[in-house]
Amino acid sequence: MVHLDETDLDLLAAQVRSHPPLDADEVRSLLADARDAGPAQARLVEHHLEVALDESLARGDRGLEVTDLYQEATVATIIAVSEYAARGGAPSGLRSYVARVVGAHLDAAIEEAQLAQRSEEALVRDAQLFETAEINLRHELGRSATNTELAAELDWPEDRVATIAEMLTEARDMYDSEIVQYLDDEEEE
Repeated sequence: MVHLDETDLDLLAAQVRSHPPLDADEVRSLLADARDAGPAQARLVEHHLEVALDESLARGDRGLEVTDLYQEATVATIIAVSEYAARGGAPSGLRSYVARVVGAHLDAAIEEAQLAQRSEEALVRDAQLFETAEINLRHELGRSATNTELAAELDWPEDRVATIAEMLTEARDMYDSEIVQYLDDEEEE
């Protein structure tokens, strides 16, 4: 593991190192008692958090913070240990099973975050296009454009224009109310 400055990641790494991997006999003994949540299951999870951290570090360059990935990986580790104990898996396979479950869970979380990011970026682009069309049509027509006119200008369905218009109106109203509060605070001083 790479040495890092004193950060949250260092604290996580220190915590993980305080629970080194268990030997096969200990894993076998704990697995027998870990079918239900309790001390045996908790101990197995603690001693597999290294897997969670390693999988998080391996994906740290894919758009999410390692500490956020580690939180997700910790949940996946709990699930993996619980499932593995419930199905009576062999002690030698637990570590690789945890790695597979954690890896799949993290990949899904990253994919979901990337999809949300792309959706947000598309929404911002749509809002910018909408505002540009709105301003251009206002200048061209000498009045506010209707949703039908905006839809024709943008080559969008009218319901999409209505949705973007509603979102922008709500955002503008929220911004205006925050500015008014700020201005009111300054007047009181």
